[in-house]
Amino acid sequence: MSEHHHHHHVSGKNLFITILLNIIITIAQIIGGIISGSLALLSDALHNFSDVIALVLSYVTHKMAARPRTETKTFGYKRAEILASLFNATVLVGIGFYLIIEAIGKWMNPVEIKSFWVIALALLSIILNFVSVLLIKEDSAHNLNIKSAYLHLLSDVMTSVAVLLGGVAMMFWHIYWIDALMTLIIAFYLIYMSYGIVAQSIDILMQNSPKHLDMQRLKTRFQSVPLVQDIHHVHVWQLNDHDIFLEAHVRLDANLNVAESNALMKTLTKIAHDEFHITHTTWQMEYACCNDC
Repeated sequence: MSEHHHHHHVSGKNLFITILLNIIITIAQIIGGIISGSLALLSDALHNFSDVIALVLSYVTHKMAARPRTETKTFGYKRAEILASLFNATVLVGIGFYLIIEAIGKWMNPVEIKSFWVIALALLSIILNFVSVLLIKEDSAHNLNIKSAYLHLLSDVMTSVAVLLGGVAMMFWHIYWIDALMTLIIAFYLIYMSYGIVAQSIDILMQNSPKHLDMQRLKTRFQSVPLVQDIHHVHVWQLNDHDIFLEAHVRLDANLNVAESNALMKTLTKIAHDEFHITHTTWQMEYACCNDC
């Protein structure tokens, strides 16, 4: 078995700062939404509250993932981050559908809204969320869990811009139905942004082979190695968004001794890592074995 650990170090401090910033945004928008009567502002507050939950989960599970494996948890806690990313994205989808229902009701019965609060708090949300996005942008490229939190924050910036534009329209042109329209835009955007993470997280938890891997090309490549007659019972899966595991049975052309088998396994492992970015491999060598081996 071969293990390679060249993982990007995620900054827990930056993640913690984004949690504090989003708590401030959430409290301010809830108060402002109640005072102004804006569903779009309350929707943005609900979205930001989901961010707080998402960021706390990301922070906690990131710490858990770094814990060493034990005799009973032989893979450690690395899957905790995938569970968190699935939960975060699923919550966003649920919030999106809830907002659609609320927005339809508001569209049918528009009411006057105090647009000053909408504009002021949308600006506050844009500024603080943009700072949060910058804090974890680099980490999001290397970690699916942080990426889900990053998408939460990035979508917050976009939705707050929509709320701001709606507030301006209400202030100058008294178009109050636009509050419901902005809510619908926020809702559909949340669902669209979250679907990909839900699908990717489920793929990992179901131990599906990574989508970027061509399994037939992988088998053909290994079978082209001298002394390899056939490769079968091939399983490839991801433990998280970094670690890819492979296990396979290798039928040999010759009855190799232990040292020769080790040398061949080393060659196969190098191909797996260098050409397919597989981090962990397990090989079962076979000679003159039946097809069911």
